Amino acid sequence: MYVTKEMMEKASNLKLILTAGVGSDHVDLGAAAENNITVAEQTASNVVSVAEHAVMCILNLVRNFIPQYHQVTNGEWDIAGLAKKAYDLEGKTVGIYGAGAIGQLVAMRLKAFDVKMYYYKRTRLSNVEEAVCGFRYVRLDDMMKHCDIVVIEAPLTPETEGLFDHDVLFGMKKGAWLVNTSRGAIVDRDALVEALEQGHLAGYAGYVWDPEPAPPDHPWRNMPNHMMTPHTAGTTLDAQKHYAEDTRRCLEAFFAGEQIEQDHLIVDGGEIVSGTHKAIYSS
Repeated sequence: MYVTKEMMEKASNLKLILTAGVGSDHVDLGAAAENNITVAEQTASNVVSVAEHAVMCILNLVRNFIPQYHQVTNGEWDIAGLAKKAYDLEGKTVGIYGAGAIGQLVAMRLKAFDVKMYYYKRTRLSNVEEAVCGFRYVRLDDMMKHCDIVVIEAPLTPETEGLFDHDVLFGMKKGAWLVNTSRGAIVDRDALVEALEQGHLAGYAGYVWDPEPAPPDHPWRNMPNHMMTPHTAGTTLDAQKHYAEDTRRCLEAFFAGEQIEQDHLIVDGGEIVSGTHKAIYSS
């Protein structure tokens, strides 16, 4: 459900928009601030779930897993045909675009696979944080040229919307894999299909679409070498438990006239709060 400016103006008694999950790109934050409506989410409640999903996507793409499953269900047995597109993850170069909480968790989980890792973030991390995560800072264009795998873990903002366009996608290393567990609109829909159909990219995986729900004729449903799912990565039963607990705390504070915990707030007191949520959208 998208909460628009028009909806807010019609709901004169609306005081709180509370997401039982993470992400505020379904809310017009500017309009919420203008109407002094508090907007809150359950920050960090599903970061582990999404990070694990990203790693699963990487392994599925690199090991060519989905075609192997399809051979089993279709009664086939062509090992040679499957093996020619299957690789080890060890020794590959992975780039993480956006090194917030999820991006850092992805990196720490990939360390065990003995990969070389880079990251790009608008604000560079400290040397200690880089060492803990096991990656090094590079500029985006260098990441695109040299990485075998690129993982998108950045918020959807005016700066990142459509960032992975035709030039960026075709500027990636030929045969690279792209994983997007951030927001679908960061990747140009038609340019991605073209990059996969022409074989420039070896595969694409993720669970985020633009728009959502994805219509039946969305081209990503049938593009080659993809491993797409519905928007499910952050909705494991464990994540839902965190959602419920944090949502209850936010509601209890609001109805008691108390301040909702700061890290949950996106819009408060007529202002978009500082941090990543200062942009129009958030991750």
